[in-house]
Amino acid sequence: MSLPPLVEPAPELTVDEIRRYSRHLIIPDVAMDGQKRLKNAKVLCVGAGGLGSPALMYLAAAGVGTLGIIDFDTVDESNLQRQVIHGQSDVGRPKAESAADSVREINPYVNVVIHNTSLDRDNVREIFSQYDLIVDGTDNFATRYMVNDAAVLLGKPYVWGSIYRFDGQASVFWAEHGPCYRCLYPEPPPPGMVPSCAEGGVLGVLCASIGSIQVTEAIKVLTGVGEPLVGGLMVYDALEMSYRKIKVRKDPNCALCGENPTVTDLLEDYEDFCGAVSVEAQEAVVDATITARELKDWQESGKDVFLVDVREAAEYEIVRIPGATLIPKGEILSGEALSRFPQDRQIVLHCKSGVRSAEALAALKAAGFKDAVHVHGGVLAWIKQVDPSLPAY
Repeated sequence: MSLPPLVEPAPELTVDEIRRYSRHLIIPDVAMDGQKRLKNAKVLCVGAGGLGSPALMYLAAAGVGTLGIIDFDTVDESNLQRQVIHGQSDVGRPKAESAADSVREINPYVNVVIHNTSLDRDNVREIFSQYDLIVDGTDNFATRYMVNDAAVLLGKPYVWGSIYRFDGQASVFWAEHGPCYRCLYPEPPPPGMVPSCAEGGVLGVLCASIGSIQVTEAIKVLTGVGEPLVGGLMVYDALEMSYRKIKVRKDPNCALCGENPTVTDLLEDYEDFCGAVSVEAQEAVVDATITARELKDWQESGKDVFLVDVREAAEYEIVRIPGATLIPKGEILSGEALSRFPQDRQIVLHCKSGVRSAEALAALKAAGFKDAVHVHGGVLAWIKQVDPSLPAY
């Protein structure tokens, strides 16, 4: 559906701005009025990572007058495969500051506002209230639900995107005119069911594909051009090179934007709502967790350890803890691999960071392996505490 422009036009464009945006100005649907609206717009990008990188770069190039960047993380070398707003010299720098420098280089007429902090329940309302539109580039369910809830409660539209391996999704959520994120996903998936990009990977260029859709939708909402993806979900499959547009209806029973909402304020704890790990996993790791240093001590003392890496084969090929046997988590949860576990040896599980191994540990304990333990922090902890020469990923 067509919607009215979100923002009023700025009073004027300077001669230099007219030169810069001339290819927009000669598009009849954008023209001078649309470009003035972009100049007057204030857009916040939540995250300066995979989706935030192309989004920020093209929002800046398009002439959005004020760009806010919120990100608490620092640039890591593993980011550079897809987070193109950062370069090699930015490794170790705050992402928000690195991204701001790139935005200023792309377009010096953009006012950049840096929020070098974590978005949380205490600051999300105050930060969001400064902007007309939110672009969500987050990569975890807890923040996604918080972004959605804050946007709905404040009456703000936001452009959402999601990526994983070769697949991407994008939509515009604006409760005043259509569904919100909770209409599409009323509840988060069970813990461990949907791997993160850090666990499952993502094709770098997929970020550009979905990020560019997000910017396109942002421009349409800000200027009132075309029909934005309000009430629509764009699904992209890079392997098949296919796009599907799925209709999403507003749910009258939505807990947040429905006829009788039960969520009338921000939740106290979004991490708890989404559950980083299952209750079973939380219970399993109690008194069954060792450090990477302890694992090393066990190995050096000659303790009969059956060390199991529950990651995927591709991860195992990148880096591994010496002596580990690969048994992916899925094979443990399904019961397929339980016969491979000895009853007379100390079983130690590990993954990349400790989340997947906790889930696998719960399954093993339920199957009768009561003395099994897992390594807190996984491979990343091993690299930090034992062997920093190994490559982190």
